[in-house]
Amino acid sequence: MTLPAQRPGQDPGRELADPAFWQAPPAHRLAAFARLRALDSPVFVPEGAGHWALVRHADVQEASRLPKVFASAPGVTTPEPARWVRALFGDSMVNLDGAEHAQLRKIVQRAFTPRLLAAAEEDIHAVAARIVDDVLDRRPDEFVEAVASKLPLEVICNMMGIPERYRAEIADRVNHASENIGVERGLTARLRMPGRGLRALARMQRMVAGIGRERRENPTDDLISALVCANVDGEALGARQLGAFFSLLMVAGVETTRNAITHGLTLLTDHPDQRDLLVEDFETHADGAVDEMIRHSTPIIQFRRTVAAEHTLRGHAFVPGDKVVLYYASANRDEEVFPDPDAFDITRSPNPHLGFGGGGPHFCLGAHLARVEMKALFRELLTRPVGLRAVGLPDLAGSSFDNRVRSLRFAFEQP
Repeated sequence: MTLPAQRPGQDPGRELADPAFWQAPPAHRLAAFARLRALDSPVFVPEGAGHWALVRHADVQEASRLPKVFASAPGVTTPEPARWVRALFGDSMVNLDGAEHAQLRKIVQRAFTPRLLAAAEEDIHAVAARIVDDVLDRRPDEFVEAVASKLPLEVICNMMGIPERYRAEIADRVNHASENIGVERGLTARLRMPGRGLRALARMQRMVAGIGRERRENPTDDLISALVCANVDGEALGARQLGAFFSLLMVAGVETTRNAITHGLTLLTDHPDQRDLLVEDFETHADGAVDEMIRHSTPIIQFRRTVAAEHTLRGHAFVPGDKVVLYYASANRDEEVFPDPDAFDITRSPNPHLGFGGGGPHFCLGAHLARVEMKALFRELLTRPVGLRAVGLPDLAGSSFDNRVRSLRFAFEQP
C-alpha cells in the first residue's frame, strides 16, 4: 500500500489521523514524521477529539520530564481506557501520576531486590540457551512463536513465580489482550463488549490474584511473594494492584521485547555488514547492537499525555485539557540527535534513544532486563555454527501504538 505525498497546503497533521497511514510501508511513515519534525511548532492531529503531535527528540524528552504539566492520567493509550474499565481492572502504573504513581513504583522497585535480579539474569541465559537448543532440534520456520515470544514470557513467568500449569493459557491471553491495540477495526469488532482483549485481561488478573492469595499465606522466593507481602515500610500490593501490574508486565514486557527481538533479526539479515561485525566481536558490540535495534525499531510508537497546566513548548501554548501524543518512533529518527538516522549502525555512539521512554518518573522499569534478554538471545543465535536469517518481510500489525510483528519467516544458513 502507498499513500500520496503531502500536497502543498494540506493539513500536515491529518495524515497521522488516517488509518491507512499506519498500514503503509514503514518508509512512508518515517518520511511523514521527517516532514513534521521540520515544522516550527507541533501540529494538531484531528483523530477523535484530536491531539497535538510531539515528534522531535527534545520535545518528547521535555514533556516526559514534566509530569505535572503532561499527565499520564487518565490514560496513555489511544483511546483512553473507559472509566468502567479502570473501575473493573484498576489503574495501571503507566496511567498514574504524582504520589499515587510514586508509591506504587516504590513498592515494585523494592521488590526487585539485588538477589532477585541476579537470579533473573542467570535464568535469562539458561532460558535463551534452551530455546535455541530447541530451535536447532526442531527446525521451525516461524520466528515469533518459536523464539521471540518464548524468551520474555518464560523469563517473566519464572521471575514472578507463575506455576507451569498456567503458562500456556497466559501466553494465549497475552496475545488476545494485545492483538488489536492501535489497529483499526470494523464497526462490529469495535462494538463487541467487553471484547476478547478485556476478557483475556480479566482472566489473567483473576489467575494472578489467586496466586497472590496463596503467596500471602505461603510466600516463596519470587516476585509475586515480594509484591504481596509487606516490605519494611508495611507496603504491599492489593489484589487489583497486583493484577494491573501483572497485566502491564505481561502485555508490555513480553510484547515489546518480542517485537524488538524480531525486528533485530530482520535488521541483522538486511545489514550483513553489521551482522558480521557483531559476530566477529560479540562482547564488544552487543550492547550497542541491542540499543540500535531498539532505536531503529522503536517497539512502542507512541504514548499519550493530558495537559494539566499551562505550558509553552516550541512556541505553542498548551492549556489544561489538551491532548498530546509523544511519538517515540519519530523522536528516535531525529536528525538533530542521530546522524544518518535511518541507518542501522551498531557502533552508533552516543545513542540516546527513547525506546524506553523520554526519562522522568515513567521511564521503563524493565529496561535493564529487556537489554539482558536481547543480548543473551542474540549471543545464542549468532554464536552457534548454523546461522539464522529472516526470510522475506515481517508481517506487521499496522498498529498506531506499537511496532508489532505478527510473524516472521526464518531459515538456517547451514543444514
